[in-house]
Amino acid sequence: QVQLVESGGGLVQAGDSLRLSCTASGRSLNGYAVGWFRQAPRTDGRFVAAINYDGRRTKYEDSVKGRFTISRDNIKNTIYLEMNSLKPEDTDVYYCAADQLTPYAAANTTSWYEYWGQGTQVTVSS
Repeated sequence: QVQLVESGGGLVQAGDSLRLSCTASGRSLNGYAVGWFRQAPRTDGRFVAAINYDGRRTKYEDSVKGRFTISRDNIKNTIYLEMNSLKPEDTDVYYCAADQLTPYAAANTTSWYEYWGQGTQVTVSS
């Protein structure tokens, strides 16, 4: 069982930056693809960004291209989501998820991911 823990969320103003982190408790994420998703109450999860196991493949949702960057440090066992030029519409709970079965992919679909964190709130005020 992989337990993912997100951190780095908070309340910021429009135009500010945040860096979210995702790490696994007691387990290396080196062989996993990792994705970030967002979800508001009573809605389905929305893809944000994903990175494959070695960091050579990334994928972004169109609205965050050029503003968000996903990266990973396999020595620190951490995946990052650098969020710049934040907008009020970026407000949501952000979740990281790990994909063990297809680590070479950077999937944008929730069903590809087997393990999920508890989420971290990002709030952007106007």
